Amino acid sequence: MKTFLFTMLVLIAFTGCTVSNPVENLEAKQIELSAVQEQRVVQDNDFAFELIRKTIANTEEKNVFMSPLSVSLALGMVMNGANGQTRSEIEQVLNFKGMTADEINEYYRLMQQTLPQMDPVTKLSIANSIWYRSGFNIKSSFLKINSDYFNATSQGLDFSKPAALETINGWCSGHTNKLIPKVLDEIDASAVLFLINAVYFKGTWVTKFKESDTRQSDFVDEDGKTVKVDMMQVKSDFGYYTDGAAQYLSMPYGNKAFSMIVILPDEGKTTGDVLGQLTAEKLSGAVNSMTTQELQLYFPKFKVKNRFQLKPMLQAMGMKQAFVPDADFGGITDNKPLWIDFVQHDTYVDVNEEGTEAAAVTTIGFKNSVGTAFLVNKPFLFIIRENSTGIILFTGKIGNPGNSTI
Repeated sequence: MKTFLFTMLVLIAFTGCTVSNPVENLEAKQIELSAVQEQRVVQDNDFAFELIRKTIANTEEKNVFMSPLSVSLALGMVMNGANGQTRSEIEQVLNFKGMTADEINEYYRLMQQTLPQMDPVTKLSIANSIWYRSGFNIKSSFLKINSDYFNATSQGLDFSKPAALETINGWCSGHTNKLIPKVLDEIDASAVLFLINAVYFKGTWVTKFKESDTRQSDFVDEDGKTVKVDMMQVKSDFGYYTDGAAQYLSMPYGNKAFSMIVILPDEGKTTGDVLGQLTAEKLSGAVNSMTTQELQLYFPKFKVKNRFQLKPMLQAMGMKQAFVPDADFGGITDNKPLWIDFVQHDTYVDVNEEGTEAAAVTTIGFKNSVGTAFLVNKPFLFIIRENSTGIILFTGKIGNPGNSTI
C-alpha cells in the first residue's frame, strides 16, 4: 500500500464513506433531495472545481483554500437582483440548468437550513447579510426575497462614518469565530452596497491523531524542494480508492456526515493534472468506489489564510456584464448605473491532530455613479478656458504628476 502524504487540493465533502472507529451513539442524517436538486449538487460541485482551477491559475499562492459554497451563496443573492444578460451570465457561471428561479432559491434555502443540522458534534454555520448606504434606494422586494430564502439580515449604514466599517467587519468576525476579523480596510466613497456570506466549520476527526506521534518530516513542494513539516501519523481504517491517476482517502468528522477527501496524485502526475480532469461525477464515483482499508496515514498539520479577488476568475468563467456600468441590476434598485466593483473571498483553515477549523467570507461590493468623491488617481487631461465664450486658453495631459520638468 502506498504511503499517503498531503496534496494541496483538499475537499471538505458533504458525503462520508464507511470507515472504522465510529462515534458511539451518533448517526449521520440524510438530506432528502429531489431529482432536480440532486442535479443541482452536481452543478454546484462542477462550479467548485472550475472556480479553484481559475483561482490557482490566477494566483502565485502555493496553498489555495476556498469555499465554493460561500461564493455560490453570495452570487445566488446577487442573482435575485439581476435581469437580462447580467442574470444569464451569473446563471451560466453557477451552472444553473433546467431550474426555475423559485427552484434555485428553494435549493439554496434547503442547503442553508439542513447542512448545519447534519452532525450535532460538528459545528457548521452559514450566515448572509446585506449592507447598503443610507439613502440608497434599494428595493424592498430584493431584501425580502433574500431574507425569505437566504435568511439574510439587512441594514442601512452611513458609509462615511467609521462605525459602518466596524459594524461590517464585526459581523464577519462574529460569524467566523474571529478567524476572519476584517474583510474591508475602508469603504470607498462610491460604494453603495455590500452582499456578504460567511461560512464557519469546526469538525473533530473520527480517528484522531496523537500529538505525541507528530514528528518533523520531509515534504517535497511544487518546486521540487524538500522542506520540513509537522507530520501527524495514525494507523486505522479509512475509506480508500485509486484510479491510476490519483489515490483518494476519506477522513470523516463527528458522526461521518462530513469528510475531508484527500486526493494524492500518483507518481508522475501533478495536482494540476488531476484537477484538470476532476469533475463532480468523477469525485462521486471515486467516493462511491472506496473500500475500507487499514492504512498507516501520514498527514501534515497546516494552516492557510487566503484573500482572493475573484473578479478576473469570474470574468474568465463568463460573468462579465455584472462588472460594467451598464449591468442590469433592476431587481435591486431603479437607480442606474449599478455594477459589481469587486468579489472578495477571505478564507482560513487550521488542520491539526484534533480535526479541522475553517471559515470563509465572500464579500460582493457594488458601486454606482452617485458618489461624494472625485478621485484623480490616474493619468488625466485638463483644460483652462474662458467660460463666457468657451475659448480654450490651455490644454494639458498629466501622466505622472510626481515627475515635474521644472
